[in-house]
Amino acid sequence: MKYPIGIQSFETLRKDGYVYVDKTDLVYKLAQGHVYFLSRPRRFGKSLLVSTLKAYFEGRKDLFKGLMIGFLENKWTEYPVLVFDFNAIDKDVPNSLINYINQVLSETEAKYNLPCFDTQDISLRFRTLIPRVHEATGKRVVVLIDEYDKPLLDLLETGNPDDDKKLSVNRQLLKNFFSVFKSVDDHLRFVMLTGITKFSQVSMFSGFNQPDDISFEEDYEALCGITQIELEAVFDESIQELSASLHVSQEEALALLKQNYDGYHFSTRMTDVYNPFSVINALKKRNLEDYWFASGTPSYLVRLLGNTPEDVMSYTNRGYTRDMFVNYKADSSKPLPMLFQAGYLTIKGYDKDFNTYRLDFPNKEVKQGLITLLANNYLGQEYEMTSTLVSIVRALRDGDLEQVRKLFTGFLAETPYSMRPKKDQKDRELYFHYTFYLLMRLISCYTVYTEKQLSEGRADCIIETPKYVYIFEFKLDGTADEALQQINERGYARAYEADARAQYIIGASFSSKTGTIEEWKIEQNE
Repeated sequence: MKYPIGIQSFETLRKDGYVYVDKTDLVYKLAQGHVYFLSRPRRFGKSLLVSTLKAYFEGRKDLFKGLMIGFLENKWTEYPVLVFDFNAIDKDVPNSLINYINQVLSETEAKYNLPCFDTQDISLRFRTLIPRVHEATGKRVVVLIDEYDKPLLDLLETGNPDDDKKLSVNRQLLKNFFSVFKSVDDHLRFVMLTGITKFSQVSMFSGFNQPDDISFEEDYEALCGITQIELEAVFDESIQELSASLHVSQEEALALLKQNYDGYHFSTRMTDVYNPFSVINALKKRNLEDYWFASGTPSYLVRLLGNTPEDVMSYTNRGYTRDMFVNYKADSSKPLPMLFQAGYLTIKGYDKDFNTYRLDFPNKEVKQGLITLLANNYLGQEYEMTSTLVSIVRALRDGDLEQVRKLFTGFLAETPYSMRPKKDQKDRELYFHYTFYLLMRLISCYTVYTEKQLSEGRADCIIETPKYVYIFEFKLDGTADEALQQINERGYARAYEADARAQYIIGASFSSKTGTIEEWKIEQNE
């Protein structure tokens, strides 16, 4: 089996015999409409979808032989197709966006033997070109725009004044460019925009008839990605090979694929969708790794998380209205929409009575990858933490809290002084609390709660292992006794009274002067 890793051309995929998960029934259904927008995380197949639509509207019947669309389409009309792939835009190249658009327009004029329309106004040139192509071919025009938001995302939150100026220029340029669609609507057969974000609050489409946003429609929830049924039907042989390589049963191999790469939901129907990039890599390499996350974290997300004062982990397992996470506003104080649209959070539940959605990590790969990113970003440098984490896991497993203290104290002692906040008591205490929490979450094999709401307050951190429950309270420049007193007075351990596991309460005090643990006291809860 040939796996289409890195293949974004439908023609190449079909001609060279790569495996293809047949989505052409959905492509046909989509093609009956007019103007669409689709948001999906990176490496989810948006570019392949655009390429497939291009082949369909060009009447390339030969490429669709044996696919579902063959039972639906019998006309195969050839339309003129303009494709704008904004992945090609390089923010560091002057005038890259306007030069690229002009290049596509020039190539289109040449293809249909049209005289060049010489003007510096690309919106005017585009507005003039569409009806000219319609007249020259006798067919209305198809326009496909892939990653429409890249010329903006590359320039967000960089802290560079020059990038702020470029961002303003690109935003205005795209606004003028998209305004053309409304004025030439009679000459358009189909328009499709893909991207990660929906810039609905920055007037991007103010002059454009609002496209039909199908990002969360049930009919198109599996337009990109791989469903469970598709995985088992198309990759049955590959799953057998993976199970043999991992020395597990086929059922266990499927469970591992699901745990690591499944879990995305794009409608209230909650159909599970696998990340296609990760699952295909896992099947090809017959091993489970963090393929999607290792392929690169978007630079804009790193910048956003670096500038936000929020604990982004607090966004999980809470209810939100759709507007709160779908409509992106370029504001580092509210990273939730970007975390969702970039694929680091997904829908995990829907309450129809209140019309609210519960968000959480899609799967193990994303959860572990994001926590690692947060830890590296928050602590200011890349840490080789594998041996430390293994030692902490072993100590927690064995109930060796003195070893946990030593390991955590050493970890804090290595953190650069410049990374510790100095503004006020609240920020300094949050730093120590959040550092401990990130370290525990990196373990991932145990259940970790931070600021867990209980009947009489919020426990700073609770860790549950198969044999033990650990309840932590932190104090900055205070005493361990004060921390233990708070746990006992507010009854943080009462929720575990019927729990058969051994329970320990730990009071820890941090020193803002030394940057590490000053006192650490333990009591076993009887």
